[in-house]
Order: sequence, then structure tokens, then C-alpha cells
Amino acid sequence: MTTSPFDSYRPPETGRRRRRASGVRGAVSGATEVAKGARRSWMNREGGGQREAPAVPDAEFSSYYGQPVVKPVPWDHRISAYLFVGGIAGTSGIIAAGAAATGNELLRRNSRLTSMATVGLSGVALVADLGRPERFLNMLRTVKLTSPMSVGTWILSGYSAFAGVTTATEVLGMLPARGPLRSLARVLAPVTAPATIGQALLGAPLAAYTSVLLSDTAHPVWHESRRQLPFVFVGSAALASGGVQMLLAPAGHAGPARRLALIGVGTELVAMHQLEEHLAQLNIDEPLTAGTGAGKLRLARALTIAGGVGTLLAGRSRLAALAAGAALTTASALTRAGIVEAGIESAKDPQYTVRLQKARLEERRSQGVVHDSAVTVR
Repeated sequence: MTTSPFDSYRPPETGRRRRRASGVRGAVSGATEVAKGARRSWMNREGGGQREAPAVPDAEFSSYYGQPVVKPVPWDHRISAYLFVGGIAGTSGIIAAGAAATGNELLRRNSRLTSMATVGLSGVALVADLGRPERFLNMLRTVKLTSPMSVGTWILSGYSAFAGVTTATEVLGMLPARGPLRSLARVLAPVTAPATIGQALLGAPLAAYTSVLLSDTAHPVWHESRRQLPFVFVGSAALASGGVQMLLAPAGHAGPARRLALIGVGTELVAMHQLEEHLAQLNIDEPLTAGTGAGKLRLARALTIAGGVGTLLAGRSRLAALAAGAALTTASALTRAGIVEAGIESAKDPQYTVRLQKARLEERRSQGVVHDSAVTVR
């Protein structure tokens, strides 16, 4: 080792600097040996430069210290009640229109009164969840077709207006036509038929739009059920409204309600089975099968089947009609509550969101959109 003339002016090396210098020399010599004897390095992994190194590492999905990836909605039993009575209101309007067309006066009256009572309760539950009535009125200031909440608010408002006209007609028909009541009956007579038609046309959207409202969120169970959930809600609403009319009307007048209830039973059972199968394929069905709402959904299915069997016997037995009507109505309420709880639970537990993210990544890899070595956007 040669020395320069200036080395005599250099201060003596301390132990730390001497160790650092020896470490650098060792690292240089080690790198030289690796370069001579090995083919792998971080620059030329296994191919001597013949293959590109990944520019982006494999994505790893996880949540921050187990916290929810999606913020759960702050809903409680009031929203479950809103979904339940809103469904009864919508399909009761359809029953009322059919009864008016066939001359079934008792069923028409009961259905109209039921639709007005339940749509009123639906509005009360919604306002109670919003906190202040003016928040509901503020949603009527604009029409936004891309917002399920905006569209649903207008559906609910329009249906309520039609139901108010038909219910007022029924109430006036039960009262003695004297003085101002007679004048009001004359005013309502020309608009009762259009209101009945409007109520029937908005009945199905009122029963179904709440499912779109849930599916439009990022909650895994709700969002991934967007194709099956509308059929579940419409079927649930049909069997519930049919069950209510079986409770209120004698067997001789409740025939259309029983047939609608049977259609609702079949629709809900098939749609709910498809929903569960779809979520099982995505591996996020635990909230429905083992979560907080699973017990409600199992009981709802049992009551739906029992109520359907009882409906077949309700034409001959008033007791069977009462039992079947109570079972179907209860089953509808439990179905709505169970689905609400399952959706909220799927948002609280980050594993369901992470599973879907990983599944989407694997699907994109299989389609060639994402490669291991780089990310390609098509």
C-alpha cells in the first residue's frame, strides 16, 4: 500500500472510522465475488439480464390495524321498519287496484286503508332516522336520477299522494254524505280512478327501490347481491301484504291476496337461495349464515314455508288464514331485519372487503389485465 506526501498531515483514524473503512472494503470484495461466481442479483434475477424484473410488487390487501375498510352506515331498527312497512304499502296498492277492477269492495277498502297506514308509518320511520323532517323535504328540492335516494323519495311522495286520494274516497264513503263532506266527495270522484292507477304503477317501484338503495352502497353483502336483492324485496313485500289482507278479510274476499302471497313466497324463496349461492361463490356468505342476522333469516325462511303451506289451506279455514297471515307478515319483517344486519356486519369486518379485492385481482390476472411483472391498464 502506497502513501501520499499528505498522509503525514492526516489525523490518525479512530477505531470507528477504521472499522467503517474495513467494512466498505469487505463489501466491495464480497460484491466482486458474487458478480464472478453467481448469476443472480437484484438487477438480473435468474436469467443474466434475459428477463425483466417486476416493476411493481404483488399487491397485498389489508386494513389498518383491523379497522373497517368501508364505513358502515349508522342504521338501526328504524330503517328495518322503514323497509318492511314500505314494502307492504307498495304491494297493498296493487291489491287495491285489482280489487277495485273486480268489484271486491271489502278487499279494496282494506287494502287502501292498509296502504295509507303503512306508507304513513314508512315516512315516520324515515324521518325518525334522518333526525329532522326538513331533511326529507330538502331531498324534494331536486331530482337526481342517478341517486336511488332521490328517486326513492319521489316515488314515496308520489305514492303517498295517490294513496291519500284513494283513502280519502274510502273514508268519505263510510261517512254520511252531508254538507262539506258531500262537496269533497264530488271533487274526489273524478280523480279517484287515476289515483288508483297511479298507486298501482308506483306500488312495485316502492317495494323494490329500497333494495337498490342498499345495493348502491359499498357494503359487500348488499352490493354483491344487487341482482338478487330486488326480487327478494318484492317477493317479501308481496307475501307480507297478502298476509295482512288474510288477517283482515274473510276467506271469501281474500282470494286475490292469497294468490299474491303464494307468488311472493315462491319468489322470495328462489331469490334468497340464489342470493346465498352467489355470496357463497364469493366466499362472503358468513354474515347470512353465521352472523348476527343469520338467526332472523333462518326463522324467516321457516315461517315463509309454513305460511305458504297455511295459505293453501286458508280458503277453507279462518284459523289457518289467521295463522298463515301472521307467519308471512312476521317472516317479511325478519327478512328485512336480517339482511340489514348482515350488510352492516359485512362492512364492519374488513375480511369481506379484502376477499373481494383479492378475488377481483385474480380475475384480472386471469384475463391478462394485470401481470406479475407489471400493471397493465386496458
